Amino acid sequence: MSAATRPIGVFDSGIGGLSVLQALQSALPHEHFVYWADSGHAPYGEKGDVFVRQRSLAIAQHLIDQHHIKALVVACNTATAAAIHELRTQYPQLPLIGVEPALKPAIALSRTQRIGVIGTRGTLGSDKFHRLLSSLEGQAEFIVQPCNGLALAIEESTHIAASASSEKITALLRGYTGQMGAFGHGPGQIDTLVLGCTHYPFISDLLRVHTGPNVHYIDTGAPVARQTRRLLNAAGTLNTSTELGDLQLFTTGDLDSF
Repeated sequence: MSAATRPIGVFDSGIGGLSVLQALQSALPHEHFVYWADSGHAPYGEKGDVFVRQRSLAIAQHLIDQHHIKALVVACNTATAAAIHELRTQYPQLPLIGVEPALKPAIALSRTQRIGVIGTRGTLGSDKFHRLLSSLEGQAEFIVQPCNGLALAIEESTHIAASASSEKITALLRGYTGQMGAFGHGPGQIDTLVLGCTHYPFISDLLRVHTGPNVHYIDTGAPVARQTRRLLNAAGTLNTSTELGDLQLFTTGDLDSF
């Protein structure tokens, strides 16, 4: 297997990273991917940093040993915040791409300069996120809202009745968006919402009920795909085949739900 034809590893605490995988496959259709959903330990956002680092390092080592990956996408905001530094230290030759709440693109897009950020407690409480927030001080007002239980509810929606899961997610969204203030394009309103968890794009329709149809949503899928392409191109390992790439999916959780 040549370096260019080796797969790209992608992992998340569960199904959330599939939203990033969609963007990766769209931008890099000839690449092979191995996706690892650590659903048996989901969600990471409500577990401690030590646990998340241990899981991230174990998954990375497995993908290197068993699948000979040429790059690794950490498709989880919490794992990026907790473990990306150690992963880069441990695997200095491996191109590593993490995700973080897209605050800078939100500033460029917002007209009211009042920007909402939703994510897990682990992501929004991390030193990495607070350094990012501090670096943008004075450029916009950020309304930061941890959404405890939301990623888990989305994960659970794969194996409980649709109506029950929708009701639970809707109740959580109603509470969290209500705490953030008014959404819209008027003075003092939140006109841009950063989805700081890769699970959240899957519930955008339910979220729209509480923010209105015209609020801009920003996730990290497309920027991650662009950065992955840049790093592969720089390393000379971009797959130039004209054939569509393969996809392998693995989970540590319930296979039928996945």
